[in-house]
Amino acid sequence: MAAILRATLLPVSDAGAVSPKDRFITVYGRKPVLEALADPDLEVDKVVLADTVRGGGEREITAAARGRGVPVRRATAQRVKVLAGNGRHDQGVLADVVAPRMSPLEHFLSDLGTRRPASVLVLDAVTNPSNVGMILRSATAAGLDGVLLPRRGVPAIDPLVIKASAGVAFAAPVLRCATAAEGVDLMHAAGFGVFGLDAGGDSLLEASLPARVALVLGNETDGLTEDVRSRLDGILSLPMYGGVESLNVASAGAVAAYELLRRR
Repeated sequence: MAAILRATLLPVSDAGAVSPKDRFITVYGRKPVLEALADPDLEVDKVVLADTVRGGGEREITAAARGRGVPVRRATAQRVKVLAGNGRHDQGVLADVVAPRMSPLEHFLSDLGTRRPASVLVLDAVTNPSNVGMILRSATAAGLDGVLLPRRGVPAIDPLVIKASAGVAFAAPVLRCATAAEGVDLMHAAGFGVFGLDAGGDSLLEASLPARVALVLGNETDGLTEDVRSRLDGILSLPMYGGVESLNVASAGAVAAYELLRRR
């Protein structure tokens, strides 16, 4: 679906319950909202219209929402801009679409319990939205348990991410926490072995890995950040032949995802 989107994730409440806001992707702009309402595979939680939206556009959106049983709420134009996060393109309308597999990392780890194996990719300062989208697509296709997208240092789920994932980002197992370093610490505490994927390490294809494993993918130019590298259990690499020095991070992520699948 061609749409303009932004991940909307709020902090976990003190009580530990996952707010519905932790699972929304916000679609904004009249055409993207109508497309979301017309897509039976998407669960739309609500539509928000600015009080300045009137006439045919208001009637069309309201009718489409009513047809899906989706509530329509009114707000000031400024409030819609704040919620959408993009004042130039919201056109006074947004819709909150449920991303059912998106969750805070803490909740994911709690739900795992103490025995279940798991495989996760972690993005450490991966800045290209297209790479993020392709990694989400590959990890979802390989059946991984999660892809950690930190709130800082990695792009939000935006139009380029969605396009590169071919729409898979809606259903991807996205995990969220503040930073990649925080995520590594939390996964260590939950019994994960966490390894960076970079040049100069032992071969990923031959290394012995624990039942709970996370592989960290670094920045397209600079690789792993020092804050994350200092927390890792080791560095693993992909064997390279024919004079090739490295792979694009999205390609490396796809190989890593399927190697983790193979080991299952």
